[in-house]
Amino acid sequence: MVWLIAVPAWGQHRRAAPPVAAPAAGASLGAEALLLLDPDGRVLFARNAAEDHAPASLVKLMTLYLAYEDLEAGRVQWEDPVAISTHAAATPRYRMGLRVGDTPPLRTLLEGVGIASANDAATAVAEHLGGTEDQFVARMNSTAQVLGLTATRFANPHGLPDPNQRTTANDMATLTSRLVEDYPASRTILGGKTFIYRGRVYARRIPLFEDPGGVQALKTGFTNEAGYNLAIAAWRAGQRYLLIVMGAQTRSQSFRDARRLLRFGFNEAALDAADQPPRREEPRKPPPRRLPPRRSSANVRGGR
Repeated sequence: MVWLIAVPAWGQHRRAAPPVAAPAAGASLGAEALLLLDPDGRVLFARNAAEDHAPASLVKLMTLYLAYEDLEAGRVQWEDPVAISTHAAATPRYRMGLRVGDTPPLRTLLEGVGIASANDAATAVAEHLGGTEDQFVARMNSTAQVLGLTATRFANPHGLPDPNQRTTANDMATLTSRLVEDYPASRTILGGKTFIYRGRVYARRIPLFEDPGGVQALKTGFTNEAGYNLAIAAWRAGQRYLLIVMGAQTRSQSFRDARRLLRFGFNEAALDAADQPPRREEPRKPPPRRLPPRRSSANVRGGR
């Protein structure tokens, strides 16, 4: 039996929880790094959770954290118009298609960051909150240290590849926890599926919202360097589970790993039970016909 120790950074004000026994297997899970924490902050499953990794768009969790911090402090308002700069409009895909001179409300840009994972929206938010992208990134790194993200270094507000931008599953679990705990309203965006900008409906289709259910905050991330990443906060019976998936080879694999680990956390299934098609039932054979009792050999002619 393998014993895994709880991550100290999970909700730092929480009382330390004892370790919990975790399954030794899980070979059918394909992502490079995985971490599942229960409501007490104990590790239910971990693989390479402290290993250095590219965060991709999980970086946007910090962009959202700082936005909610400013909203709560009254430094900005939801409906503030945000002027789109040339730099923001030129940020590479994935994009909302923001144009220089546009003035969408901050609310719409935050929906673009959390739901559409739009890089141009993240840059626009960074400039609006920080004055410049570089000043905002400096604030991201300063806040990372305050939150205890000791293995994380941010280089931009959107997650496009940069050799200086690194993190771990442990740190992303801490950041996700602090975002949904410090700013519960963030669940509205991270749990959102659609928003509208300029008459266009932006939608994301995430099967984990329905299967296994309970997912109320979810952020995806992908680059060729990072693979497919997920950060998830899921509630069941009023208790929250955190799940980080990093480095899956395909989008479907990331969802499959997340679904199996969440089901395991919810005690719905054993971790090592692979997803199998229903077993085909063989038709039942009739019981063998009972033969009449054999007569005694004393009464049978020629008997031995």
